[in-house]
Amino acid sequence: LTPASLLDDSPVNLSTQSGLYVPQNYDKDFKGVVSVRTALASSLNIPAVRALVLLGPDAFLQKLNELGIALPESGDFYGYALALGAADVGLLSLTNAYRTLANQGRHSEVRWRQGGAVGYVQALSPQASYIVSDILADRSARSLTFGLDNPLGTPYWTAVKTGTSKDMRDNWCIGYSSHYTVGVWVGNFDGEPMWDVSGISGAAPAWLQIMRQLQRRQPSQRPDPPAGLLQVRTLFAPQVEAARAEWF
Repeated sequence: LTPASLLDDSPVNLSTQSGLYVPQNYDKDFKGVVSVRTALASSLNIPAVRALVLLGPDAFLQKLNELGIALPESGDFYGYALALGAADVGLLSLTNAYRTLANQGRHSEVRWRQGGAVGYVQALSPQASYIVSDILADRSARSLTFGLDNPLGTPYWTAVKTGTSKDMRDNWCIGYSSHYTVGVWVGNFDGEPMWDVSGISGAAPAWLQIMRQLQRRQPSQRPDPPAGLLQVRTLFAPQVEAARAEWF
């Protein structure tokens, strides 16, 4: 898949060992054919599930393990819902996986003190990491779901993603600048659902305030594209999205 690849955001029923799996978007709406860029930036669930169907849960689980997210069961155990967070993952592990994207695909374990050598492992390619970061920094691409005015927009470069678990029990907002990776969880410690509080309204404002405080004395610059990427003006036929310069 490239950022310009097209995925179908329409109703889908998937047969699993435990019965039919019918994923839904957060707003219970369907956007039709959308690009990978739009689907990811706008947090569309069904295209994410369709991408996992192409890849397979086991291959995805292996990549999660390489990013430091060690899950106790097999990919088939979680099924296609793994694309939407069916597995329990802690805030620190998830934030550190985003830090891998910020570090051009280089993963290392969390350290609590500075100093000493860091043992990095290339878990993602620099090219894929750059493209995902570029998508998560794209204010226009996320406007389909969130509009242009939302707590994810910063006056300096940041790449950020929100998430909301079933019944609004958990809000997530995780993102990074060229200096910091910040992860925010909002929820009740007893697991009680929240009312009308999603990732964009609950966790995102806190993420924005923390990032604003961290970046108050230094700019965050867009990373330079690594070798092996090409930016090309891209047209869609039929014109499901506007023409744009896209990365491949």
